[in-house]
Amino acid sequence: MPTSASFGKTTDGTEVQLFTLANANGVKATITNYGGTLTSLLVPDKDGKMGDVILGFDNVSGYQSPEFLKAGPYFGALIGRYGNRIKGGKFALEGKEYTLAKNNGPNSLHGGLKGFDKVVWQAEPGSSADGQSLKLTYASKDGEEGYPGTLTVAVVYTLTNDNALKIDYTATTDKATVLNLTNHAYFNLNHGAGKDVLNHEVTLPADRYTVVDATLIPTGELKPVKGTPFDFTTPHAIGERIAQVPGGYDHNWVLNTATGEHAAATVYDPATGRTLEVTTDQPGIQFYTGNFLDGTLKGKGGTVYGKHAGFCLETQHFPDSPNQPKFPSTELKPGETYHTVSTYKFGVRK
Repeated sequence: MPTSASFGKTTDGTEVQLFTLANANGVKATITNYGGTLTSLLVPDKDGKMGDVILGFDNVSGYQSPEFLKAGPYFGALIGRYGNRIKGGKFALEGKEYTLAKNNGPNSLHGGLKGFDKVVWQAEPGSSADGQSLKLTYASKDGEEGYPGTLTVAVVYTLTNDNALKIDYTATTDKATVLNLTNHAYFNLNHGAGKDVLNHEVTLPADRYTVVDATLIPTGELKPVKGTPFDFTTPHAIGERIAQVPGGYDHNWVLNTATGEHAAATVYDPATGRTLEVTTDQPGIQFYTGNFLDGTLKGKGGTVYGKHAGFCLETQHFPDSPNQPKFPSTELKPGETYHTVSTYKFGVRK
């Protein structure tokens, strides 16, 4: 069974825990019930040396500091109710308009001012044939952050015997609502040694991406990646063409397979030989290259997180889907069950 220890107290005095999931290979994942946040992940490199490949902090205060809240990188957190951006902080559903907090310029981002990343989840450690697990549950009240319906959410993290972290999301509602759950882990497969991820090689099985405006809201156009710096259908180093993308990569790729479990991304770090394979049943993936990190945040062991210190691969529905009728729907109705699984599997290439 997973072990647990105190992770400190939140600013309102709530004691939160840090749970450690381990497997027989020495791989360990630590998750706190504050924000359902993945705080560390120890995986081997090509020489068998264990290293932490996740950006984060040593205790809960790091995730609540004024600097962290101002920067808003959402390190490792569960994101809800709606991952990514909703234009103008507004959407209509069944003839009624709903207003959300504008916490990202003119738009609403990652569930609002107090999204799922900032709540304390109920935690239940467990284990199965697949490996040790942690079940996190949260009831989001009708009207919370402007969203309709009381939403009951369960997220199960499982550290599998074959060195994968599986994230299984389930939710039900008592009123029609919109939902887009994801995890916002920042990875650096050379963490501790490499200051940035620009040498990591990325493959994304996506022939199109969602074009965005200046505030990162999709225009509705699904543009072919061919001949652009967005083409990762074959492996490319992150830093190879990033200068051609104003601000860096922070876009949603339209995965070639939209349903059932399918490949979403592969990453290889030549320095350590570590590999990461992402699979999901979601139609999109947000690839973000830590463009807004600027060295003001100091993480575990005093590590300074500068620009491009980590990359995110957020499996998801497309940004602003509630306002884009041509995008796959993110609506959840009473009687329906939202269920999605994403897996992050680690390996080595020698």
